[in-house]
Amino acid sequence: MRIDVITLFPELVKQAIEWGVVGRAAEKGLLQLECWNPRDFTLDRHRTVDDRPYGGGPGMLMKVQPLQDTIRAVREQSPDARLIYLSPQGKPVQQAALGEQVETGPVIFLCGRYEGVDERLIEQEVDEEWSIGDYVISGGELAAMVCIDAMARLIPGALGHEQSAQQDSFSDGLLDCPHYTRPEEFNGSKVPAVLMNGNHRQIQDWRDRQSLGRTWQRRPELLEAVELDERQQALLQNFIDEFEQDS
Repeated sequence: MRIDVITLFPELVKQAIEWGVVGRAAEKGLLQLECWNPRDFTLDRHRTVDDRPYGGGPGMLMKVQPLQDTIRAVREQSPDARLIYLSPQGKPVQQAALGEQVETGPVIFLCGRYEGVDERLIEQEVDEEWSIGDYVISGGELAAMVCIDAMARLIPGALGHEQSAQQDSFSDGLLDCPHYTRPEEFNGSKVPAVLMNGNHRQIQDWRDRQSLGRTWQRRPELLEAVELDERQQALLQNFIDEFEQDS
């Protein structure tokens, strides 16, 4: 999968492929990351990429010309890529959208800085705006790195175990279940006995029940978007009944 990032700080973004899952995916040739600096496409000797906004107000805006010329250069090498602008005003990034993008293919991430970019560039060049949360950070680079890392996990062959990504939170619209490893007892707290009884069906029922219950407790709005089958409904109801009895 090819990912191009338009950024004023390419060295920052390039660090994303030096470690962990993303680094291994790059080493295997499963992911190709290219960074493009709009300063390389400016027309003045000062390499100016920003200017004051019309109408006044604080801060500066990224100019259209350097960004548009950068985008055109990227598209010459990746003509079928979708251009995504990382912005607090974008739609929230979700696991399903990341998975769809991995299946779709190449993507270009546009990282804003200062007060953002000229609206005309968004209207003319951007396919979609994404946000990683309802807060503001100094630029789109960290958001791009978050998306790159999340997508790398979904590229076939990137993870050591193919089922790892399938069992992540949000892979099925629900939160993940709790997980345990050795020692069997830690500070007086023991691993649930069902996880050690060797009965795979009971273990799966426990994990699904915990996943449903944890989603109900922490992110109930997610359940509204998931169609539960009869087994899942029964497991969730069992969790709720037990929770209410213990409360």
